Amino acid sequence: MTNEALATRTALRRAFQVAPALVKGLGGTVAFFIAGTAGQLVVPIVIQQTLDGQILGGGDIDITDVTIKVSLGLLAVLVTALAGRIGLIRLAAAASTGLSDLRVLTFRHLHRQSMLHVQSERRGALVSRVTSDIATIQDFMEWGGVGLVVGVTQVMLAVTVMLVYRWQLALMVVAGVVLYAVLVTWFQRILARAHDRVRLRVADSLSAMGEAISGLEAVRAFGAEDVTLDRVEGTLDSQFREEFRAGRLGAWLFSSAELFAGAITAAVIAVGMFLGVASGVSAGALVAFLFLVNLLVDPVQLMVETLDQAQTAGAGVRRILEVLDTPVDLADPPDGRNLPAGDLDVAFEGVRFRYPTGDDVLTDIDLRIDAGSRLAVVGETGSGKTTFAKLITRLLDPSAGLILVGGVGVESVRFSSLRDRVAFVPQEGFLFDTTVADNVRYGNLGATDDDVRRAFADLGLGDWVDQLPQGLETAVGERGGQLSVGERQLVALTRAWITAPDLLVLDEATSAVDPSLEVRLRRAIERLTAGRTSITVAHRLSTAEASDEVLVFDRGRLVERGHHRDLVAAGGVYSGLHADWTAGTADAG
Repeated sequence: MTNEALATRTALRRAFQVAPALVKGLGGTVAFFIAGTAGQLVVPIVIQQTLDGQILGGGDIDITDVTIKVSLGLLAVLVTALAGRIGLIRLAAAASTGLSDLRVLTFRHLHRQSMLHVQSERRGALVSRVTSDIATIQDFMEWGGVGLVVGVTQVMLAVTVMLVYRWQLALMVVAGVVLYAVLVTWFQRILARAHDRVRLRVADSLSAMGEAISGLEAVRAFGAEDVTLDRVEGTLDSQFREEFRAGRLGAWLFSSAELFAGAITAAVIAVGMFLGVASGVSAGALVAFLFLVNLLVDPVQLMVETLDQAQTAGAGVRRILEVLDTPVDLADPPDGRNLPAGDLDVAFEGVRFRYPTGDDVLTDIDLRIDAGSRLAVVGETGSGKTTFAKLITRLLDPSAGLILVGGVGVESVRFSSLRDRVAFVPQEGFLFDTTVADNVRYGNLGATDDDVRRAFADLGLGDWVDQLPQGLETAVGERGGQLSVGERQLVALTRAWITAPDLLVLDEATSAVDPSLEVRLRRAIERLTAGRTSITVAHRLSTAEASDEVLVFDRGRLVERGHHRDLVAAGGVYSGLHADWTAGTADAG
C-alpha cells in the first residue's frame, strides 16, 4: 500500500472514531448492498441455462421452463433494485449525520483555541476547514463511498461465480484486475499529491477573497482595486491550474478504465472460443461469463473513477484532522472552580508573556488591584497594555507567573464562571449580523426585550435606542456595518452591562469615536464602572484623570503606579505622556 493510500486510510479511520455516526449501521447497509449485488448474478445464470438447455439444446423449447427462469430473473432484478435503494438511503443518512457531527466538532475545536492561535491562521483557511473540506468528504461518502461498497461486493461475488463456470477464464480475469490495480496504485500517488495542492489553493483563494471583501473600504479609499483584483485573480488562477492538473490526471485514469474493460472482454472471448465446448466452455457459459465480466468491469471502472473523489476527500479529511489534532492551548479546566461571590480583586505574581515569535511583551509584573477600585492602564503603543487586559480575562495565558481573580488562579476557573463574572469590552466592539437586541442578548441569553430596553435606560441610552429606525429590532448588518463606530460601542457597552459583571475590563471604548457620541459614551462608561472593579486601557488620558489609580507601562514593564496628580508631579513616564497628550489636545482645539 502506498504512503498516500495508507495516510488516507489512517485519516478515514480517525474520522470514523471522532464521528462514529459515519459508520453507524454499516453492517446492515453492507448486507443490503450484498443482497442487491447477489440478485444481479441470477441474470447471467438464467441466460446460460436458457441458451444451453433450451435454445442450443437440440430439442423442443420448453416455454414453461423458459418463462419460469425469466420470471425468476425479473424477480431477482426487482429485489436487487429495492435492496440497493435501501442501502443507498442508509448510507446517505449515515454520511449526512456523521459529517454534520464532524463539522460541529471542528468548529467547536476552533472556538476552543486561544485568540493567539486563531489570529495566527488565515480566516479563509479556517473557514474552508468547516465548509469546503467537509463538503468534499460529504460528496465522497454519499456517492463515491457507495461506489466503493457496491463495487467491492460485486467484484467478490462475480469472481466467485466465474470460478464456478470456468476457473481458467476466472484466473485470467483476476490476473488482469490485479495488474490494473498495481498500475492504478502507482498512479494514485501522483493524483493524491495533486489533490493536496488543490486543497491548499482553495484555502488561499478563500482567504484572499474574504480579505478583499472585508477590507473593501480601505481598498477603495486608497485606490487599490487593481492591486487587490490582481491578487484575487492570482490565487484563483493558481487554484484553476492545480484543479486542471488534477482533472487531467483523473481523466487519464478514467480513460484507462475503458481500455481495461475492452481488453478484458476481448481476452475472454478469444480464450473462451479457443478452449471451446471440448474444454467445457459452451456458448451459454461463454455468454454468461461475458455478463459476469461486465458485472466485474463496471464496478472496477466505478472504483477507478471514485479514486478521484477519494483523493480529494482524503486531502479534506487530513486537513480536518490537523485542526482536531491541534492541542487546545487555552483549555477550560475539567475540574475548574467558580469565582467566589462578591467583589473581585486581581493580583499578578511574577507574570511574563511573550508571543511565539519575538521578545517578552510583559516582564515581571507584580501587582494587586483592590476590589471595587477603578484603574486606568496607560502607556505608549506596544507597551503591553492590551495584552495585560487580555491576560486578566484569560483571552491569553501567561508564559510564566500566576494571575489571581478573587484569590483564585484564573487558569483554574471554569470558563462559564469567568465569563459570567468578568466582562471585556474591546476597543471596537464586534457586532453580529442580527438586531440590536439580539447583540445585547449575547451578554445574557435569557434577557427579554424589556430587560434589554432597561439596560439601555440604565446607561442613559434609552433615547438613542428609540431614535433608531426599528428601535431594538434595528438590524446592524455584518460586523455592525450599518452603525457608526460609536454606535457599535454603545451596543457593546450595554452587552457588558446586562451581564452584571463584578470585574469589568475595557480597552477604552472612546478612542475612535466621533465627538457627537463621545459624551454619551463617557457617561455610559461612568455608570457601567460605578460600584465594581474596573480596569480601563486608556488611550485618552482624560480617562486616567478620573480614575482612582493609574498603572503606567513602558516596554512591557510596570514602571509607575499612583494617582493622576501624583504621577504628573513625579516627572516620570506618565508626566511625559500627559504633557504630550495635553499639547496634542491644545493643538487639536
